[in-house]
Amino acid sequence: MSIKHGLLALLREEPKYGYQLRGEFEAATGATWPLNIGQVYTTLTRLERDGLVMAVSTEADGRSTYEITEAGRTELDNWFQTPVTRESRPRDELAIKLALALAVPGVDVSAVVQRQRAATMQSLQELTRLKRGDRDDEISWRLVLESMIFAAEAEIRWLDHCESILLRHRGRPAKAPQIHEADDTTEVTR
Repeated sequence: MSIKHGLLALLREEPKYGYQLRGEFEAATGATWPLNIGQVYTTLTRLERDGLVMAVSTEADGRSTYEITEAGRTELDNWFQTPVTRESRPRDELAIKLALALAVPGVDVSAVVQRQRAATMQSLQELTRLKRGDRDDEISWRLVLESMIFAAEAEIRWLDHCESILLRHRGRPAKAPQIHEADDTTEVTR
């Protein structure tokens, strides 16, 4: 999720100032994605520049109140209607880290996997404890929390899979992928 769309969503019902937006964003996401106030105001400045929000008043203390524009509503509606694709998500740092660990001589890839599994398991336990204290009236927090639990469980399964592949291929020399160009097609082999 982009901060941009999060702020637009929070402005949909009524004008707000930056500190309100920050507090409501963190409340809606269960503080799993903490924002610093600088991020909020930088994003509001860009949204205003792009015509998606406008400052409607400035208080004596210099604090501006922002409201969503019609272009901002259209942008937000399009965002809600567009599925999130795997390609549009941030790079998977863990997958890149393991791929590079395999490519760099002298790195104990199994140890990297084990350390990550332990850290992910600890995170999963903490998330599970949080879920036990979950209140039924906080549905947005519960959805975010359960997404994080499912992601941690999936990461542990993937790490188990990585470890089994490493065990099967232990002793075999690692081969970097080679790209062969033949006619108009490109083929990747290992």
